[in-house]
Amino acid sequence: MERAEQGHEGHGLHGQGRHGHEGRGRGHGHEGPRHDGRGRAGHKHGQHGHGDHGDLGGHGDRAGGTGPGAGDDVDGEPRGGVYDVVVVGGGAAGLSGALALARARRSVLVIDAGEPRNAPSGHVHNFLTRDGTAPAELAAAGRTEVTRYGGRIVDGRVAAVAKDGDGFLVTPADGDPVRARRLLLATGLADRLPDLPGLADHWGGDVLHCPYCHGWEVRDLRVGILATGPPAWHQAELWRQWTPHVLVLRHGAPVPAPEQAERLAARGIFVVDGPVAALERDAEGRLTGVRTVPGETVALDALVVAPTLDAHVELAESLGLEVVDVAVAGTVIGSQVAADAFGATDVPGVWVAGNVADVQAQVVAAAAMGLKAGAAINADLVAEDTREAVEVYRERIGETFSKEGWEERYRAKSALWSGRPNPQLVAEVTGLEPGRALDVGCGEGADALWLAGRGWRVTAVDISATALERAGAHVAEAGAEVAGRIAFTRTDLLEEPPAQGAYELVSAQFMQLPGELRTEMFRRLGAAVAPGGTLLVVGHHPWDLRSGAGPRLFPDMLYTPEAVVADLDPAEWDVRVCESRPRTVQDADGNDATLHDAVVVARRRGAADDA
Repeated sequence: MERAEQGHEGHGLHGQGRHGHEGRGRGHGHEGPRHDGRGRAGHKHGQHGHGDHGDLGGHGDRAGGTGPGAGDDVDGEPRGGVYDVVVVGGGAAGLSGALALARARRSVLVIDAGEPRNAPSGHVHNFLTRDGTAPAELAAAGRTEVTRYGGRIVDGRVAAVAKDGDGFLVTPADGDPVRARRLLLATGLADRLPDLPGLADHWGGDVLHCPYCHGWEVRDLRVGILATGPPAWHQAELWRQWTPHVLVLRHGAPVPAPEQAERLAARGIFVVDGPVAALERDAEGRLTGVRTVPGETVALDALVVAPTLDAHVELAESLGLEVVDVAVAGTVIGSQVAADAFGATDVPGVWVAGNVADVQAQVVAAAAMGLKAGAAINADLVAEDTREAVEVYRERIGETFSKEGWEERYRAKSALWSGRPNPQLVAEVTGLEPGRALDVGCGEGADALWLAGRGWRVTAVDISATALERAGAHVAEAGAEVAGRIAFTRTDLLEEPPAQGAYELVSAQFMQLPGELRTEMFRRLGAAVAPGGTLLVVGHHPWDLRSGAGPRLFPDMLYTPEAVVADLDPAEWDVRVCESRPRTVQDADGNDATLHDAVVVARRRGAADDA
């Protein structure tokens, strides 16, 4: 059998080349979190900046975000020497997949051997808006598009691919190995031509295969079908659509059955006994016909053959991918790699596209397969990035809000407070009759001092020994009368809940916790309010995260006042305030910025309410 490494354009634009990872950014919680005693993400920002909650400079990425994505380095360079995706093969499928991935801001490397199957063909057809384009021109345009979005393309062959931890190691024949998180094989196929001398010299010119690729160009001309097996009868009937001058040259195919012979005769298709011995050419090398073994010369303008379609599966097989036979009318016409509709194989992290996955795919179909595979790979990477981001996010929360983390945060600065109480506390408590108050996450004592100065007997709770030590020093400066009204306690309120019904005021200023912990904390704080007493909750509103004006917090730690009120039983609570209040502060550069406080004031119903 004669092997043609390049075929017509109707079956993909794939060279035999081969060829991602973005780093994991870590966000940091805002520096001034208030504590729940457990170090579980409680934020108190009111003791620095404007006496409120405004260390707008913060640390790390906005909202504690982690993992690669929009805003990361997207210049196509691999992170840590690892590409998100290496695409093996730079034909229509490989370039289309690479384009989708590059536009998805992935680092992509395409390695292409530069041996497209359709190189002998003059033009690509049935590719909407690109019909009649030369294969090389289409490939060049595709390369330009990929590199425009940061994708990289190198010329060369790949000698080996192998698993490398959770990713892959791709070794070019010439060059250093590269690492990838995912692999897209778009290695194309080779057309193995029938054993007839000279066929390869005419392949893609006047020796053809696909009527949809070349039928129009030989319309009404004399076309012979080299019948090497049963599929030839179908080929003959198909080509009859383009020309009435079709005949079949038996070259190993059996005599057609009576029903098939009738079908051929009805269409005016003649059968010539063979086999074919040689091609006939004119002085300029153009095909003029064939000569059969019996000695008959048959004049032709084009010869149609049925090559065996051998997908380039060497790399796929080395990774353990399944290779399956492809049959038409009971006859095996080639082999391809088994994959799902999106090109995913049985080996996690490996996708295939183009003729290596569908030997009958034309160029436009191969490009579509590349797009689908590229989108599927990006979705898979997004899922992985998100899983890793969640792990880092949880780890970061644990590090940021552990007792050790809080001690480190306070010790890093001589003071985190401004000496002024939180403004919403002042606004809502000024008119209340003093009684017993619980200041949750008291930090360095600004709110506790203000309350005690107005006659409240304050239990001030925090988990940081350093914060409480500083608070004690500030209280001492305030004098014995004020100091006598404050009791500082180092306590984790999630582990040691406050006494139920013990306080006429429970104040939680910027207690920023993850959702479930926040709900549990607020439930316990509500239970600590005495009948007729007040629950005051103030926190950072999610608006500040979206606008970019607020502190750098973990996103699920921000909440709306409505979310707090939703957890309060209307039969037990009279909600007096449920508002989002704007507040002007100065950022680290001295510029005005608007923040929004989620403010909830609720009075616990008592016996007087039932009277």
